[in-house]
Amino acid sequence: MSTLISTLFPLICYLAYNIIVPQVEKLRPSLSVIMNMQRRRWVANATLRESPFDAILSGNIMGSVSFLASTAVLLILAIFAVFGQIPALMETLNSLSLDRVYTLVDVQLHLVVMLAMFVLAFFAFTLSLRQFNHFCIMLGAIDHVGGTTDEEIDAITRMNALGAKNFNSGIRAYYFSVASVAWFISEWLPIVACILTVMILAHREFFSSAHRTAASAAVIAARRQQEKLKL
Repeated sequence: MSTLISTLFPLICYLAYNIIVPQVEKLRPSLSVIMNMQRRRWVANATLRESPFDAILSGNIMGSVSFLASTAVLLILAIFAVFGQIPALMETLNSLSLDRVYTLVDVQLHLVVMLAMFVLAFFAFTLSLRQFNHFCIMLGAIDHVGGTTDEEIDAITRMNALGAKNFNSGIRAYYFSVASVAWFISEWLPIVACILTVMILAHREFFSSAHRTAASAAVIAARRQQEKLKL
């Protein structure tokens, strides 16, 4: 039973994190929420200029997402390859003398969980890539002559934010997949690794220097906008 819990724990933590964090964000804005404010500024400013600058930025983002999606495919294929070499894997694990017994079912189940996490990462990255592609189309459809309404800006911003949300989800799947590797050392180590991963992710989202910097930039931008309205 303990082996089953430690095997499933990284996957459970990943799914729970994606459910709980949006609820926490209602009480305290995360770095992602703050960056969504900057995304709106980006779209609003893009409506005022006709240059390839925004296309270059979008292309860079899509390139990063595409790279990670391709990496997820390679990792999925690697795990499938490991399924064909399980006897050799078990022999290697037993030779490490880690004071534990590996059964065939335990190893297969753990590989299935790791496979599931990389598949989830792949779907998250490809969905993110698709949404950023939609964002590029919506950005290119902006009417620089007739003007753009706030509703249009908000809609384009939401599409960009959706792409970022799924990108972050794919990254988190990578993080928890790394924690699941600790299972091969000790059946309790992945639990410790996942708890540390959650703490690190929570710190980055809510308490990091990047969070404080982004919040400061958002406050400065809001003040400038108020000053413009007063003028």
